[in-house]
Amino acid sequence: MNLNKLAINSLITTLLFLSFPSFSAIALDRTRVIYNEGQKSVSIGLTNESKDKPYLSQTWLENEQEEKLNTPFIITPPVQRIEFNSKSQVKIQAIGAVSKLPQDRESVFYINVREIPPRSSDVNVLQIALQTRIKLFYRPKGLGSNERMEENPLAKEISLIKTNNIYTMKNPTPYNLTVIKIDVNNKSIDSFEGIMIEPFSQKKLELAGNNLGDSPFIYYLNDFGGLAELRFKCQGQQCLVISK
Repeated sequence: MNLNKLAINSLITTLLFLSFPSFSAIALDRTRVIYNEGQKSVSIGLTNESKDKPYLSQTWLENEQEEKLNTPFIITPPVQRIEFNSKSQVKIQAIGAVSKLPQDRESVFYINVREIPPRSSDVNVLQIALQTRIKLFYRPKGLGSNERMEENPLAKEISLIKTNNIYTMKNPTPYNLTVIKIDVNNKSIDSFEGIMIEPFSQKKLELAGNNLGDSPFIYYLNDFGGLAELRFKCQGQQCLVISK
């Protein structure tokens, strides 16, 4: 047996005798954050769902490239201890640099929350720091309502273009569009993994050769993290949104 195989077998044997945490202890009260221009701050509720252990919670801001940021938002406290069966929160606050963000569209950032378990006295326990990542959307005043929305108010402008059996989704609106589900003939396309289409841009849909037919349904996430529906009618190479 060579050294590589020996090392792998030893690792597998070791893991068999280790126990792992079975769930995430720190739960967030939302799956996305909408930060409207002019708001003083937005808070995210955190709950330690562990029945018997306190956890540390570490929170920070990143861009799409997973680079840590200290601007244009600050998050406080960056680290805190949350007792078991207890609630807390973190506050997100815009600072001066937020004025440099585009005013004709949403900007997206990412909030990371990492839970750090207490040190175990059991040497056979492998502790893992689990992490949750959610989107933060900064929404300028010029886009309209300051209330969270159940659907994109300009959804009817979204379209699909088919070229050589490849579908491209166009988002001519100032809102980010997170597409997570596509139905054809009342059946979901399992191969579709979801995409986010930025404002005034377009992206190809990875469909593994699936044809969308004449009347596909496409679902995206609204401000509450729920599903909003787009019903399309396809003619030729173009699919347009139709009324429900």
